Amino acid sequence: MTAKINFIDLKTQYADLRESINSRIQTVLDHGQYVMGPEVRDLEEKLAEYTGAKHCLTVSSGTDALLISLMALGVKSGDEVITSPFTFVATAEVIALTGATPVFVDIQPDTYNIDSERIESAITSRTKAIIPVSLYGQVADLDEINAIAARNGHIPVIEDAAQSFGATYKGDKSCNRSTLGCTSFFPSKPLGCYGDGGAVFTSDDGLADLVRQIRVHGEDGRYHHKRVGVGGRMDSIQCAVVLAKLERFDWELECRKAAGNRYIELLAGSEAITAPVVRDDRDSVWGQFTVGSDHRKGILEKLREQNIPAAVHYPVPLHRQPAYENICRVSGGLEQADLASGRVFSLPMHPYIDAGTQQQIIRSILEAIPG
Repeated sequence: MTAKINFIDLKTQYADLRESINSRIQTVLDHGQYVMGPEVRDLEEKLAEYTGAKHCLTVSSGTDALLISLMALGVKSGDEVITSPFTFVATAEVIALTGATPVFVDIQPDTYNIDSERIESAITSRTKAIIPVSLYGQVADLDEINAIAARNGHIPVIEDAAQSFGATYKGDKSCNRSTLGCTSFFPSKPLGCYGDGGAVFTSDDGLADLVRQIRVHGEDGRYHHKRVGVGGRMDSIQCAVVLAKLERFDWELECRKAAGNRYIELLAGSEAITAPVVRDDRDSVWGQFTVGSDHRKGILEKLREQNIPAAVHYPVPLHRQPAYENICRVSGGLEQADLASGRVFSLPMHPYIDAGTQQQIIRSILEAIPG
């Protein structure tokens, strides 16, 4: 019987980190400070040091990280925020929640990140922020995007780094090359907790203070609410879990990168499968290992028959989602986003996947291609 193939493998990770995770959780249970306990400050200090950003503020989810960032920038009804239509819905959701209009710009066909060359033509006097998504684990073209933002009135740039924490871009870490960086600690992310969690990164002291206040209902002192905020704190226990995982995060990233390279090598001879492209000046932490094919339906059926897990990230671009198609603005054509949504599918990816399993997966995929 073929061994079970995991899409991600949190059980093995926990088995390897059991002692540290259990010890840190027990410490929280012993001191009883479940909200804003010492683990919160400890994690924030370690993550700021890891990225190089001056400030890290943990929050309750990656979605709240984006929402709080927009609130800190004062984005409101009547404003516009430029982003990608090919991403998880949270990226556009937070824009809509502020009352602003999501403005969608097409993606690059090879990286699936927002096409930086199309952003400038989407800017208007109402543009108040740009949110590039570092999709699937590779940082977007932040230098080009920051330059566009600077010459158009210093528009703030928020990197949606929910899938790219730990990735490098021109020698710097994801979350430290823009006005604000936002990540998620959802369990399936490269650095995940055991529930929801996230973080906002910035080197701007003023923005850090605003984020700090907004995440605790706008408080700048006990029961003194200077601004409208949210209940956006990350629990002490979830911070404890991330602290334990951070101890060997770099090792896990190296394993993920090795697995990504193996996949690319195994797919090198196929013209029917589009392997992801990683730019020379950056790397990918493979938050998802996503390929494309015109034969997706048949391939997914074949994989299901062989009990090989796969997923589609994302089958419907945001400009075609019922909740957003009538409230967004589309800048230029979105042909690449539409094309990608009909072709992409993601393969098992985690630090523990071995070469034999990857060979089995790719063999099954290639067998499903007609001719």
